[in-house]
Amino acid sequence: MKIPIYPLLQVLQVKIRRVEQQEKIVLEKQQALEEEEKRLKEKEEARNKVLDHHTAKLLQLRNELDQQTTSEKVKQMKLYLKEVKIKLEVEEKKVKEQKEKVESAQKEVDTAKIELKRRRVDVDKIEIHKKGWQKEVNNEIRVYDEREEDEMGQIIFSKNHRKK
Repeated sequence: MKIPIYPLLQVLQVKIRRVEQQEKIVLEKQQALEEEEKRLKEKEEARNKVLDHHTAKLLQLRNELDQQTTSEKVKQMKLYLKEVKIKLEVEEKKVKEQKEKVESAQKEVDTAKIELKRRRVDVDKIEIHKKGWQKEVNNEIRVYDEREEDEMGQIIFSKNHRKK
């Protein structure tokens, strides 16, 4: 008896193809996450640079106040310090927005991984079914072959019995 083709073979192939597509999606989402994290680091570095500048100017202002310099110079330094502080707030806002983008990208990666896991489970279920189906088919073939052998044995026996 000839071994039949697994009836759910096309379904299994489709599920396997979907798993492969989802793996590509996960990889793309992971790369997007890495890009967003890279941008976050760049924005944090820019913010830290402005923060360092702000701190340096604040120290400079304090030193000028300790030296009792003219009020015009102090006013000018305070005005400049306000501008630096505004720039620092802008940089902080950029960092915060980038952190939100990173979190969003991380959620997309997590969602894609969950979907990949679900699709792999689907493939595993069908593969388990296929193994069970193959066992059944092998048993049926074995039974069929045994019946054939029994019939052949009976025919040979009855033929030999008639000759005697």
